[in-house]
Amino acid sequence: MNGLQVTQLTLRAGTRAATSAAARVLVAELTQFFAPGEMWCIAGPNGAGKTTLIAAMAGVSKTASNAISLDGRALSAWGTSELARRRALMPQATHDAFSATVLETVMLNRFPHLTGWGWESDADRAAAHAALDLLGLAEFTSRDVLSLSGGERQRVALAATLCQDAPLLLLDEPLAHLDVHHQIDCLEALSEWVRSKQRSVIFSCHDLNLARRFATHALLLDGAGHTHAGPVRDVLTPERAGAAFGYPLTLIQQDGHEALVPVMRSTSP
Repeated sequence: MNGLQVTQLTLRAGTRAATSAAARVLVAELTQFFAPGEMWCIAGPNGAGKTTLIAAMAGVSKTASNAISLDGRALSAWGTSELARRRALMPQATHDAFSATVLETVMLNRFPHLTGWGWESDADRAAAHAALDLLGLAEFTSRDVLSLSGGERQRVALAATLCQDAPLLLLDEPLAHLDVHHQIDCLEALSEWVRSKQRSVIFSCHDLNLARRFATHALLLDGAGHTHAGPVRDVLTPERAGAAFGYPLTLIQQDGHEALVPVMRSTSP
């Protein structure tokens, strides 16, 4: 069956402590299937294990690769290039050590598809331009990445991930550094990408309202091993999200719109 299967996955805090029974448990015995056509948000407080979980799902964490399978095969059984054609990972931080154009930077993610001498084809260039167009970056192709703002660079990183043309995208904080306008533009582009191609997106996000608006499903972590998974509006409720984040929330509904907001605690005079 196509899709990502997580089976009894346990993750602990810290690289060296990953297999230590004394280390803090971030995720305890998680079992969940992520199907094509779904857009999942991983939510939770700082330090809850969102980045650790996304890395494990991508196969970066070798200690967890046997608990995760893609299309019915354990991640540990996939070759590097083969896996890169099936799933793409956008890390939380991107560092540019050298000057390069935006187009050249996005084209780097076509590496898993290159053959022969490794020269890019017209199809590779078309994929790069299509990804840039989708995110409204067509006019940026000749810009030097070192000249971009943090938000512009973040959108270029997302374009590069889309350019990889993998059926599964794993995105760690893809909305970081983006203003509200570009956050919505990126989520709309990802939603259309999922619907039109019946592919999968799993992304981490701190904005619960954007997650409720665009994601189809959510996985909520509390940082103590407990998880809730399912349709986004069943998971990101005031009760469950408030408990995970350690702060009371309420759901405000007006004129067909709704928003999770913090409950203002009364203060003593």
